[in-house]
Amino acid sequence: MLHYFIHLFMRKTILLFLLFAATTTLSFAQADSLMDALTTGSSSAKNEAVSATFKATRIINGSSVESLGAGVLDFRISHRFGQLNQGASNFFGLDDATTRIGLDYGITKWLMFGIGHNTFNKEDDGFVKIKLLRQKVHGMPVTVSYNGAISIQTTPAPILPAGDTWLFSNKLYYAHQILIARKFSNRLSLQLMPTIVHYNIVDSSKFSNNTLAIGVGGRLKVSKRIAVTGEYYYRLTNTDMLVNGLPTYNAVSIGIDIETGGHVFQLMLTNAQGMTERTYIGQTTDSWAKGQLHFGFNISRVFTIVKPKEFR
Repeated sequence: MLHYFIHLFMRKTILLFLLFAATTTLSFAQADSLMDALTTGSSSAKNEAVSATFKATRIINGSSVESLGAGVLDFRISHRFGQLNQGASNFFGLDDATTRIGLDYGITKWLMFGIGHNTFNKEDDGFVKIKLLRQKVHGMPVTVSYNGAISIQTTPAPILPAGDTWLFSNKLYYAHQILIARKFSNRLSLQLMPTIVHYNIVDSSKFSNNTLAIGVGGRLKVSKRIAVTGEYYYRLTNTDMLVNGLPTYNAVSIGIDIETGGHVFQLMLTNAQGMTERTYIGQTTDSWAKGQLHFGFNISRVFTIVKPKEFR
């Protein structure tokens, strides 16, 4: 059964990638002229890698292909409030806020890692991101990165029958993603995100340990410092998974990026209150159709810890 799911997942992923590649190929000549505007106009500049596909290392909840520069530290604070439809009795969700505080660091221009703590389900998480390919003005049509994450749920172990043991591994969750993005112009960027989320413990009689999903995200710049973003994760497996007896839904998010100097301020509406791949991809229990939306924001502040050699 697992082999069948993986085969189905890979087949759909390859199909989507081919469609994505075909789109980029058909628009390549037009995109070249748009990308030329991003360079100085010299022949050497036209062979350089395209920069700033996204303005932050995350689109909304999910990772973008962007990485921090070597020696750069990113301090991130993320909030997701309760359901807006809870009304004034819960101050439209503000009384039910969850928070993630994280630190991300760039080791090289192609390698970064991050750690964080979430109040939602009391979860600690970490990730590593590796940039595999970079889009070129002439040549490579896409940027490709790998994102691998692990999270540990720190809530107390449940009460088990005598003789049963709650293992530490039961608290662990893993996620693997290939991020494929293209900057079509100075205004428009799109990203495809094939994803596997592994849960060490599930009801194996009903669900698989692996949730397979395809994510799609994008950014549309509307002014010098403001961009509209969007993100959607479609689950291919475990679509009927239950969390505490509640049905789960695909995560849909829309947002606004505001650039203010060393800050990127992100505002969003989403049906996912969790902020790790485990929760927002596979365990979102709220639905847009039912009006169960969460207002939230991310604040990012970067610091240069180790100056590049050319600035020393």
